[in-house]
Amino acid sequence: MIKVGVIGVGHIGRMHLQQLQGLTEYYEVVGFYDQSKERSVVVEQETQVKAASTIEELMAGVEALVIATPTSSHFSIAAQAIRQGKHVFIEKPICATLEQARGICDLAFEAGVKVQVGQVERYNPAFLVLQKTQELAPMFIEAHRLATWKPRGVDVSVVLDLMIHDIDLVLSIVKSGIKRIHANGVAVVSNSIDIANARLDFFNGCVANLTASRISLKPMRKMRFFQRNAYITLDFLEKKVDIITISETPPSSPQNEVISYDLNGITKYLFTTSLSVPSTNAIAEELKDFALCIARNTEPKISAHEATAALEVALEIVERIAQLQEVE
Repeated sequence: MIKVGVIGVGHIGRMHLQQLQGLTEYYEVVGFYDQSKERSVVVEQETQVKAASTIEELMAGVEALVIATPTSSHFSIAAQAIRQGKHVFIEKPICATLEQARGICDLAFEAGVKVQVGQVERYNPAFLVLQKTQELAPMFIEAHRLATWKPRGVDVSVVLDLMIHDIDLVLSIVKSGIKRIHANGVAVVSNSIDIANARLDFFNGCVANLTASRISLKPMRKMRFFQRNAYITLDFLEKKVDIITISETPPSSPQNEVISYDLNGITKYLFTTSLSVPSTNAIAEELKDFALCIARNTEPKISAHEATAALEVALEIVERIAQLQEVE
């Protein structure tokens, strides 16, 4: 078992701590640290996990750390841990700046430790099932990630807070460089961007249209893929996947009505298949993977390099929005 600690037990950090406690095959939870003494007392009582007095005290007794603090502190904490030979799991985004993110990559390479970044939607069971079932070769992707207003997370823009999930997902699917980026966004409640839209044009012709908001009335986390002979809709929130397929042969067991039509003398069939999605916890799954990559000395599924690539795109979107606002 890997001796692990959690730094930062706000909303996300507390979920990590709870999941780690259930992964007894993989981890021994040594303790946690949070700068809020009041919160530490509450979490200590809730979880029966000991709160450390300092970060240094916690680091001394662990092999790995989960860092779930505000983004601005990711680099300083992760760098300190890596220099002490600790493996680190960092909640997204990896860091506040590209320079910091690249610094984490370099430090991890020099120290020979694992760094995994918490892009949790990669472990969403609906996305995992889709990847296993369908070959994805989209030419158009549309994503909506909408959340109701919450004060937490406003230390960064909605691009780094929410849209970065979809940026990471798109980059993992579309194996091509980005040709150009168009973006717009506005600050409504906080002092940073609260709603944003970005269009990513890839060199292979694929286009991704991403919308993120943290001031919506209802939450939504959906992604749609359009590719040759297929339209796929993925609901990350409801854990549902529907694949609408166009084929020259009728399906053997369609789950919904089959529509046939004639196209230049050829009969085509349009039908829907709903994938069966298992009930798994994405945070637990990513923490299992983190333990396995340490034990097996393999690369994390979402490495520091991949997280840095997503951060680079996110920061360029923020810059595009800033430039547009300056012109206006």
